[in-house]
Amino acid sequence: MILTKAQYEEIAQCLVSVPPTRQSLRKLKQRFPSQSQATLLSIFSQEYQKHIKRTHAKHHTPEAIESYYQRYLDGVEKNGAAPVLLELANEVDYAPSLMARIILERFLQGHEQTPPSKSVINNMLRDPSQIPDGVLANQVYQCIVNDCCYGPLVDCIKHAIGYEHEVLLRDLLLKKNLSFLDEDQLRAKGYDKTPDFILQVPVAVEGHIIHWIESKASFGDECSHHAYLHGQFWSYWNRFGPGLVIYWYGFIQELDCNRERGILLKACFPTDIVTLGHSTA
Repeated sequence: MILTKAQYEEIAQCLVSVPPTRQSLRKLKQRFPSQSQATLLSIFSQEYQKHIKRTHAKHHTPEAIESYYQRYLDGVEKNGAAPVLLELANEVDYAPSLMARIILERFLQGHEQTPPSKSVINNMLRDPSQIPDGVLANQVYQCIVNDCCYGPLVDCIKHAIGYEHEVLLRDLLLKKNLSFLDEDQLRAKGYDKTPDFILQVPVAVEGHIIHWIESKASFGDECSHHAYLHGQFWSYWNRFGPGLVIYWYGFIQELDCNRERGILLKACFPTDIVTLGHSTA
């Protein structure tokens, strides 16, 4: 789904004051029925992550942490079965999984002789049964399963979706009988930063020569696309020549402005590939 910048901003504006819940996503789908669920979810997640980055610092002051921890203790003392931590996160407009991390770290600091390592915290968030307090374990679990933008569950889902689209792209390349090297093969050859696929025989797409293809299982907004340009795409262009980026969930139309410089954007696998002097339909 390719959106104009104005269409994207209309969607983004609707997300300014809504919490990151599945109910909010359903309302967004009702508001924009012509957009796919996957596209809206990707935009929803990206916009919320921008919001969290802007407000992250205020939730991590010593005063804020102590206030949250005391409110958590007071809440579970009254009713340990209630979703105290989840409701606290929603009230202060912070991601539930990140709130769970704050409270877990503070809890462990008060019960351990040494500060908990990052790996210990991550393991407990992935498996709350490791938390040495049953009430807190349940509270953390509630936050993890109800967070649709952050946390280990979301990370696993994103990783699986990304891999699924790389497999889809591989299958489409094989179906077109295009010879390629994948990321693992390229790294085995000593390349440290590579696109998902290098075409061993370049092709043309919409009149543009393509040497490599990168798969992105997300929506291409300005923030993420510019980060990818400077962190990945121009490096690929410098090393391998012009290439194609597929944003499977769409992108802002105005971002596809580097075609003449060697980076083409598409929202699906191209059907008009030209190679060896003939079209592969």
